[in-house]
Amino acid sequence: MSKTRYALAGAGHRAQMYVGAILGAHRDRAELVAIVEPNPVRAEHYAAQVADAGASAPRRASPDELEAVIRDENVDRVIICSRDDLHAELIVRSLDAGADVVVEKPLTIDAASAALIEQAVARTGRNVVLTFNYRYSPRNSALRQIIQDGTIGQVTSVDFSWVLDTNHGADYFRRWHREKKNSGGLLVHKASHHFDLVNWWIRSQPSRVYASGGLRFYGAENARARGLGERPARGTHDGGDLFELDLRTDERLKALYLDAEQHDGYRRDLDVFSDGITIEDNLALVVDYASGATLSYSLNAHSPWEGYRVAVNGTLGRAELEVVERGAVLAGEGLHPSIDPSLAGSEAIASLRPEGERLLVQKHWEPAYEVPIESGRGGHGGGDALLLSDVFEGPADDPLARPADWSDGLRSIAVGIAGNLSLASGLPVNVADLGIALLDGSERTGR
Repeated sequence: MSKTRYALAGAGHRAQMYVGAILGAHRDRAELVAIVEPNPVRAEHYAAQVADAGASAPRRASPDELEAVIRDENVDRVIICSRDDLHAELIVRSLDAGADVVVEKPLTIDAASAALIEQAVARTGRNVVLTFNYRYSPRNSALRQIIQDGTIGQVTSVDFSWVLDTNHGADYFRRWHREKKNSGGLLVHKASHHFDLVNWWIRSQPSRVYASGGLRFYGAENARARGLGERPARGTHDGGDLFELDLRTDERLKALYLDAEQHDGYRRDLDVFSDGITIEDNLALVVDYASGATLSYSLNAHSPWEGYRVAVNGTLGRAELEVVERGAVLAGEGLHPSIDPSLAGSEAIASLRPEGERLLVQKHWEPAYEVPIESGRGGHGGGDALLLSDVFEGPADDPLARPADWSDGLRSIAVGIAGNLSLASGLPVNVADLGIALLDGSERTGR
């Protein structure tokens, strides 16, 4: 069996999941033949992994060589892990050059570039796969099954609250995401995951969005208001505080960013309380759906714990999913802290919010009951492995319809794009007015 030939466009931190899959579980089906990345240090970081695995060295190329790479290396699919505002151009160029695309969320960051992707798909007839790994997480799949089975009847409303803690949430304010022109803000970059879940759970399409929010914790103005005093421009220095990230303490971040910044000047460790932040850290939305349901959504990016709570109300009852991904952020734990199992039972651990997940269902005039969630090994309860299998081996017949394409990506960013317009105007925004054919009302239900 011949292998599918892949090119990687964008060699940052997120690319590791795909490179690892190509060199590992899916090496019999996939081959990485090119890395398209403007920074030579980052390109070489992943090229070295390919060499260490005993595979043929991939071609290294700059983004302006993308078409030549696709042609000369007979590339079948391009995996795009670049900065969000670059997605649309790379998608369109890849499709026009004759390659299919696998792209990280979000699909893109604004309506104009989304329309260009829609036109390119229609023009070329090629495929664009969106990697919405949250769909594959067992707890989210379990909630989809409950709704799909009709257990709680027709969905009337969804209440969805997501909190990012002061490690994970703060990190969006250190790097390129902090500028809305690069990321679309958290409503697009981060919340597109969440909006996709709602679209997928209730199998409907957003029709109107009203948003409110602002930058209320991070940024220089908030720091001055709280009297934080003078701060260093970046976290990588001698000394520091709990909001600083020293790239020297993380081997991968050091290799990908600190050792690479001489080539492009990109600093991965900017102070979260500095000037130049144009995204929000507190957000609330009301979203109307074509089905008649309403979503109430909130996002906070400076919580002391991380997780989410979602309640789905239906004509026959209610389903509630609560997830605590990290019960507390403690001093000295680093960017991605975890609890040391050896501390279980100690006073320190006993004081933490208990981590875990619970899915409850309660029908009218009946007691609530808990729905078991069967998690596997690996990221997102084994969900990442299922996603990668669909990406590299082709989607199986899935009764939950978890594989996603560009149209799902479009519906997910539609909420964030409309939300950004609402933030700017102070008024509700009709999704049909975004100027994208798929969202003009001609297709009302998700898969």
